[in-house]
Amino acid sequence: MGKHLTSREQDYSKWYNELVVKADLAQNSGVRGSMVIKPYGFAIWESIQADLDRRFKETGHMNAYFPLFIPKSYFSKEASHVDGFAKECAVVTHYRLMDDPIKGGVVVDPSAKLEEELIVRPTSETIIWDTYKDWIQSYRDLPILVNQWANVVRWEMRTRLFLRTAEFLWQEGHTAHATEEEAIQEAETMLDVYATFVEDVMAIPVLRGLKSEGERFAGALETYCIEALMQDGKALQAGTSHFLGQNFAKAFDVKFQTKEGTQEYVWATSWGVSTRLMGALIMTHSDDNGLVLPPKLAPYQVVIVPIYKGAGQLAAISKVAEELMKHLRLAGVSVKFDNRDTHKPGWKFNQYELQGVPVRIAIGPKDLEKGFVEVARRDTLTKQFMKQEEVASLVPMLLNEIQVSLFDKALRFRENNTKVVDTWEEFETLMKGNPGFVYAHWDGTSSTENKIKELTKATIRCIPLNVVKEQGKCIYTGNPSIQRVVFAKAY
Repeated sequence: MGKHLTSREQDYSKWYNELVVKADLAQNSGVRGSMVIKPYGFAIWESIQADLDRRFKETGHMNAYFPLFIPKSYFSKEASHVDGFAKECAVVTHYRLMDDPIKGGVVVDPSAKLEEELIVRPTSETIIWDTYKDWIQSYRDLPILVNQWANVVRWEMRTRLFLRTAEFLWQEGHTAHATEEEAIQEAETMLDVYATFVEDVMAIPVLRGLKSEGERFAGALETYCIEALMQDGKALQAGTSHFLGQNFAKAFDVKFQTKEGTQEYVWATSWGVSTRLMGALIMTHSDDNGLVLPPKLAPYQVVIVPIYKGAGQLAAISKVAEELMKHLRLAGVSVKFDNRDTHKPGWKFNQYELQGVPVRIAIGPKDLEKGFVEVARRDTLTKQFMKQEEVASLVPMLLNEIQVSLFDKALRFRENNTKVVDTWEEFETLMKGNPGFVYAHWDGTSSTENKIKELTKATIRCIPLNVVKEQGKCIYTGNPSIQRVVFAKAY
């Protein structure tokens, strides 16, 4: 498996596309804009899914499943929601095919037209709130804390593997509450779950903030977000959590009887992350040699490669390798012993480097004699020798060191690519490239936000949370501003 990746400096987009395919993560399918996630890529997604699922359950949520198809009439009930998704909807109009003897081949049976057209879900708020109407009568039925792992379809015109595809995998949480305060607390709690996971497990530093009105989720009163910075200086939205107010409860007439006996509309949230996180993972840590995976997400954290001539040497090395595997697994390390005789050690080294396996252990006949093994780190491409009896205690420490090192490196990159500007000239000059995160004053109006986007392609990534308010003047209009917001070019 030759690497031969285009360098990031030469063409970042091409590097990314090549890496996803050559590292065996995903490929384009026969369906326009849709991807096949290959076993190695799916194993990483399963790690993401398992860790998040545990965190959701620890915060009181349970998984359910709702239909893939949504009656078109449901979308018209929440005006801003339909406006937000109308251009991306795939619509089912018929339910049967037939042979056409005149034209030849298969055509849609015109007699099998649906009475009501169905939308292939782009998101599930409408079908879920129609369902919640049956589940909620009293305050005793609240809160409802539900999540679903599902696929969704948004008919994107320009697609890129993991970052933007017509069909993608995600989770979407949908909760119902008796009070506004409880719903806001839920939205904030889930943002914290996302941020903690992305930083602690994916080793990606994120900014926490609120979206501007123009960038909010369609139908939300407030959208909380986490934003990450990629190596090319562009931002990537890594997760969102929405306070929906009573919009969907009113649209679907979901009321509950309070303790006092009055009827009130339910308060709602929704929140989600998707396979776009795979794109964030690739673009934050990887290099010109291929994928770099944080140990907490790697399908296997250690790979052992034997270097041998003949069956006798392989048998002796295998005995040591299997002993190392046993002790590493007891120490909580996932490990693979690649004893295939169909590929040479050099090919295997290349493959595991390309696939980002955090630690590679090589064992040859001379290593057996000396009682050592060669241990290579994927993140720094450095090697060291360890005594065989120390591997089970030292490798877990090394994996922790790699996890921390990846986060620290990404944080340094973000800090070095974060700027504060006060003038339009400086802002406009910066935005001729991909400058990273730019903190600047904005007057709070959508018209100014839209004009800045039109002139520079920069968007407001977030209004940062937990920062000191700072009076100033909008970089574009000169009107008063109460705090800086974060601008960037984004995926």
